[in-house]
Amino acid sequence: MGELELPLIPMEVAFMAMAVMLFVFIIILIMLWRKLGKLRKGYMQLMNGSEGLNIEQVLAQLQEKTNQLENKTDVAESKISRIREQMAAMKSHIGIVRYNAFGERGNEMSFSVAITDERQDGIVISGIHNREHTFVYAKPLENGQSTYALSPEEKEAISRSVPKK
Repeated sequence: MGELELPLIPMEVAFMAMAVMLFVFIIILIMLWRKLGKLRKGYMQLMNGSEGLNIEQVLAQLQEKTNQLENKTDVAESKISRIREQMAAMKSHIGIVRYNAFGERGNEMSFSVAITDERQDGIVISGIHNREHTFVYAKPLENGQSTYALSPEEKEAISRSVPKK
């Protein structure tokens, strides 16, 4: 069998087709060039700060604000730590026991009050009441103990002053 022969295109038509294709490519190139120019202009505005927006300045401001916030956080944490230390030393835990100091006589008019901090440092105050007098005693506390003898009621008041966790 014979080979298939393609018809030959005249030279003028081929040049004309190439000229049209070149014209289309030039138009596409111009359109892309314009888009690239707009992108470049926007980028330069962003980087150089025209129209009030400069990314370098914005980033520097954000970094400065972050540093200021970190400093403020450090100061706040330091203050909170000092406040916690002060609160631990506050005599804010109170335990109270009322009792009848003389057996069957009286109506639980005697008392012991323990006022302590978190380490059970503080004071225990006892009031012993009878018909004629009331005697009041105060004893210092360190770690829930005193250098003076503690009555069972005073010990109970101290144990009641311990915060429940």
